[in-house]
Amino acid sequence: MGKNKIDFSRLIFTVMCSILSIVFIVPLIWMLSASAKLERDVMIYPIQWIPRDWNWIENFQKVWMENVPFSLFYWNSLKIAVIATLCTLVFSSMAAFSFAKLRAPGKGIMFGMMMSFMIIPEQATLVPRFIMIKWLGLYNTHEGIIIMLMFSMYFTFLMRQFMMGVHNDFIESAKIDGAGYFRIYAQIMLPLCRPILATAGIIKFIWTWNDYQNPLIFLFSKELYPLPLGIQFFRQEYSNNVSLMMMAAVSAIIPLIIVFVILQKQVINGITVGGVKG
Repeated sequence: MGKNKIDFSRLIFTVMCSILSIVFIVPLIWMLSASAKLERDVMIYPIQWIPRDWNWIENFQKVWMENVPFSLFYWNSLKIAVIATLCTLVFSSMAAFSFAKLRAPGKGIMFGMMMSFMIIPEQATLVPRFIMIKWLGLYNTHEGIIIMLMFSMYFTFLMRQFMMGVHNDFIESAKIDGAGYFRIYAQIMLPLCRPILATAGIIKFIWTWNDYQNPLIFLFSKELYPLPLGIQFFRQEYSNNVSLMMMAAVSAIIPLIIVFVILQKQVINGITVGGVKG
């Protein structure tokens, strides 16, 4: 009876999750369908999930090859997101390694101060950041955006907590073999931290790719716009053409799906072959 009860509860949970997944995926399916339709067929009711007249290639060409420089917006987003994500993983993992495994006077106080700064909302620092970026001469540049996004207290905390679970025997053995701290970090700690690095990489890339606030405030040249601002500009040009808007949206989410699929596998593999905790 107990086993049947457990199986029945799992069945209910599975059914509920399936229903919720369908609810969440229906808008995505509609977006994919609308991006391949003629404009006159987008708002037809009942919905034609499979387009009667396919217009995918023509919509793709209009989005990428006509008046709005969509490919330039795409490249700007890739540049900012990739560089900011890689820099965040490097700097946050270095800081996390220092907080987790190195011995230094005042380390606990510094970590406590960092944690206290995390309660400050990002919007409260907009004015100081704007003044600093202007003073550095990086206003209206991608470099200014990247510098603001390349450091993260949140990911430093996240990686530090993960590294605390890595056994110190790995580090002590490396020290006996003559390895320095940088070699321990690069050749021992980073391979053992692949799960958290992959997780942080997914989150950071998605956050940066979808960031609208920072480019809106720190960029004013259309040639420097990333996709969130570019799609807004695209919307002004084609506000009456839903099929083109959906094609632009589909194009915008492709890198997110690719990054998620690739790094999700790394998370699973890293957990499987990660270091032994004890």
